[in-house]
Amino acid sequence: MCLGAFLVPYVVFALLFGVPLFLLETSIGQYTQEGFATYWRKLCPLAQGIGYGHILLKMFELSFIIIQSWALFYLIYSFSSQLPWASCENSWNTANCLSLDPLDSNSTNRTTVKNTTSAAVEFWERRVLGMSGGIEELGSVRWELALCLLVCWVFCYFSIWKSVRSSGKVAYVTATFPYVMLLILLIRGATLPGALDGIYYYLYPDINRLANFEVWIEAGAQIMFSNSLASGTLIVLGSYNDYNNDCYKDCFWICLLNSGTSFVAGFVIFSVLGFMAQAQGVTVDTVVQSGPGLAFIAYPQATALMPLPQFWTVCFFLMLLFLSVDTHFVTVECLITSITDLFPKLFRKKGRNEIFVLLICSISFVIQLMLVAEGGIYIFHLLDFYGSTRACLYFLALCECLALSWGFGADRIINIIEDMTGHKPNVFFKLCWKYIIPLLSLISFILYLVDYKHLQFNDWYIYPDWAYALGWIMMLSSVLMVPLWAAGKIIVSVKTSTEHLSALCCPPEDPALRRNNTLGEEMYVELATPAVAT
Repeated sequence: MCLGAFLVPYVVFALLFGVPLFLLETSIGQYTQEGFATYWRKLCPLAQGIGYGHILLKMFELSFIIIQSWALFYLIYSFSSQLPWASCENSWNTANCLSLDPLDSNSTNRTTVKNTTSAAVEFWERRVLGMSGGIEELGSVRWELALCLLVCWVFCYFSIWKSVRSSGKVAYVTATFPYVMLLILLIRGATLPGALDGIYYYLYPDINRLANFEVWIEAGAQIMFSNSLASGTLIVLGSYNDYNNDCYKDCFWICLLNSGTSFVAGFVIFSVLGFMAQAQGVTVDTVVQSGPGLAFIAYPQATALMPLPQFWTVCFFLMLLFLSVDTHFVTVECLITSITDLFPKLFRKKGRNEIFVLLICSISFVIQLMLVAEGGIYIFHLLDFYGSTRACLYFLALCECLALSWGFGADRIINIIEDMTGHKPNVFFKLCWKYIIPLLSLISFILYLVDYKHLQFNDWYIYPDWAYALGWIMMLSSVLMVPLWAAGKIIVSVKTSTEHLSALCCPPEDPALRRNNTLGEEMYVELATPAVAT
């Protein structure tokens, strides 16, 4: 999608949705010093189902480690004397393979034979994935990918086994190194022939597209994912803050960093796509891909056409690997922290955190072996499309803002932020929390359901009905947690008469909450900035 049409809704959502919700979640986490499952007990017990919905979301997001495994697989092959996705002289290539090397004797002539497949596509589908015919054909485990997956989980374990004491140190490397690689790739991309065509396509203002609701929905989704909004991440990371940390100022700088990084990354991607389009003699829009195809087909294909292709390929996949590492261990850390807060007596004894982390990593690795099977790519897309869909995030954002701004009280939140930081938020934030964010979330959620289309893989594979049913179960599992918990809480309260209904929505202020973080762990900024920026 060209940025000219995307920039206006992106900025609108960033100002009206992104920054206010970022501040709300970070400040509440800092105030309560709790994970996303237990902080509701202190603010709005009736809404604790939102926290359990976040737990389910995090469990589905664990599957994204497969991207890290793919990146590691490509990185290893990047050191080959000849990049395997550039030629058709490999055992996995077919007779219709189209090589990037015009001197390749096995390359099919583009002008004489139809239905050709590029060498990069065949490497991805036949060598890396070994794709089966569908999700019904799970097939055997790809042992090389399984080994990469094991390496990724081992690295994740040793990054977080000491909680933020270890992950905060790892974040210094995993968060800063991608920026170095991004700068190198930006300079190289800008000097490629055809780069200006790609950048023009990226920046060209197609005003007519502003009337398309899909552009606005995609802008909102980009704001939510890039800032980790409504997923519980910011609440957990904020809980590691000192009570008087200036989260108000951090909010603006981190959101600016996230948006700036996304903007610069667009130049890196589209400059290379412009180069590819010129090399293939086609327009830029024909080489634009989304999802895994961009990272594992289009970009490797582009670097193979450059001088010193191994160097540029290594730079790209190192950047992708570190970004995915950073994102993944923050996801696992947030999940473990929230579960630990649910059962503090069980997990906060000496040595038990390390055992619990090992258990989570080991079970996740065994379950995710299905993702590195021949039919694993179909399962991954099902998890991505349904398990962590933006519809769930919009619904949780709606419930979160209603519970906190109307139940707990927007004025109380503003007073809390002023007490913690010394800055009183503008009334604009109160309006966003109470009206604008709930309204935008509700509209986006409804539009998603109205415009819903069944998932298709590569625009040709249609999943069986049982797979779609499973997908809806995954999506509704996190959504239904909210009303089911609220209904159960009300029923128990009415039957036992142990808690007044008003206290379930707005409990009295607890002076014990106003305390400094005495855990002696690293500051939130050390972990939050790199985690959210990715």
